[in-house]
Amino acid sequence: MGGKLKIYLSATIDRAGLYLTALGKWLVLSCLCGGVCGLIGTAFHLSIQWATGVRGENGWLICCLPLAGLLIVGLYKLARTEGVGTNRILDEVHDGKGVPVLLLPAIFLGTFLTHLCGGSAGREGAALQMGGTVGYQAGRLLRFDDRDLRTATMAGMAAFFSALFGTPVAATLFAMTVASVGISYAANLLPSFLSAFIAYGVSGLFGVAPERFAVQVPEMEPVMLLKVMALGILCAFVSMLFCGGIHLGEHLLDKLRNPWVRAAAGGCLVILLTLLSGTRDYNGAGMDVIARAIEGGEAAPAAFLLKILFTAVTLGAGFKGGEVVPSFFVGATFGCVAGGLLGIPAGFAAAVGLAAVFCGATNCPVASIFLAAELFGGAGTGYFAAACVMSFFFSGYDGLYSSQKFPYSKLKARFLGTVYANQFHEGKEDPASGV
Repeated sequence: MGGKLKIYLSATIDRAGLYLTALGKWLVLSCLCGGVCGLIGTAFHLSIQWATGVRGENGWLICCLPLAGLLIVGLYKLARTEGVGTNRILDEVHDGKGVPVLLLPAIFLGTFLTHLCGGSAGREGAALQMGGTVGYQAGRLLRFDDRDLRTATMAGMAAFFSALFGTPVAATLFAMTVASVGISYAANLLPSFLSAFIAYGVSGLFGVAPERFAVQVPEMEPVMLLKVMALGILCAFVSMLFCGGIHLGEHLLDKLRNPWVRAAAGGCLVILLTLLSGTRDYNGAGMDVIARAIEGGEAAPAAFLLKILFTAVTLGAGFKGGEVVPSFFVGATFGCVAGGLLGIPAGFAAAVGLAAVFCGATNCPVASIFLAAELFGGAGTGYFAAACVMSFFFSGYDGLYSSQKFPYSKLKARFLGTVYANQFHEGKEDPASGV
C-alpha cells in the first residue's frame, strides 16, 4: 500500500511540475506578446484615428490615394514582403511557414497611408498580421519549438485584435478558431486568453476606449426570434456577396500584372467612385456610419453594396487594412434596412446584421456571438446567437481567407480531411460530399 502511495505522489509531483513549467512558459509569452501588442496596438489605433480625423478635415487627400498606393508598393518591395498577408499568418498556424519580421512595419505604414488617403479598409487584417508577427518573433526569441511557435502566433493575433477592438474574449476565440473551422487546440487557450487580456489592459492604460454601441434589445419572444433567424439567413447571403466581391476584385485587378500600375489605377478608381457616390461615407473604415446604423437606425438602402464595391477595389489594388470592419459596415447597414422590412427595430437589426455578416464571412460562430456580447453589452445574446448560427450554416464554405481550413462538413458530422476554403471554389472538393 505504501509503495502505491509513493508512486501516486511521485506521479502527482511530476504532473504538477509539467503544468507549472507550461504555466511559466505561457506567462512569459503572454506578458511579452500582450505588452508589445498592447503598445503597438495603441500606437496603431491612435495613428488610424488621427489619419481619419485629418482626412475628414481635408477632403483633397483622396486625390493622393494613387500616390499612397505607389508608396505602399515600394514599401513592401523594400521590406521584401510582397504578397504576404493574413493568409500567410494562417499558414504559419497550419504549417509553420514562418512570418517575416518586416511585415510589422510594412502593414502598419501601409494601413496608415490607406486610411489617410481614403481607401476603404479596416484594421483587423493589420491587427492579425502585426499580432501574428509579434507572437511568432516572441516565440523565436524564447526558443520555442515548431508547435509552440504556432501557439505564440495565435496568442499575438488575439492580443492585437483585443488591443484594437477591446473585445478580449472574442479575440481569444477568433484567433483560436479562424485558421481551422471547428478545430481548436486546448493548449492554445491559456496563452491566447492571457495575451488578449494583457493587451486589452495595456491599451486601456493609454486611453484607448473599447468599441461599444448602445442597442435597444427587444424582449425575447418567438415571433421576434423567427424574424431574427430570417435576418441571419439573409446575412449569410450578404456575407457570401461580400466575400465574393472581395475575391473578384482581387482577381480582376490582378490582371494588371504590374503592381505599380495596379495600385495607381485602383486609387484612381476609388477617387472616381467617391465622386460618383457624392459622399465620403465609404472611404476609410466607416465606423461613424456603423454607429449611425446601430444607435440611430439610419442607413442608405444601397450602402452595403457600395461598401462592398469600394472595399473590393481598395484591397484588390493592393492597399492595406482589413476586411472585418468593412464586414461590420456591410452587416450593420444591410441589417438596418432589412430589419425594417422584417418588422425588427432598425438599430437592433443593424447590430444583429453586424454580428451575422461577420460570422458568415469568417466562419467563426462562437467568436461572433461573444463579439456581439462584448460590443453590445450582453443583452439579447439569444437573438445574436440565433442569427449567427443561421448565417454560419447558410453561408456554406465561402470565407474571407483562402488559407482557412474546413476539416468538417457543415452539413453532416463527417470529416472532410485537410480542405481549404479555396478548394471548394476551384472544384477540388465538393461541399456536398459532406452530405
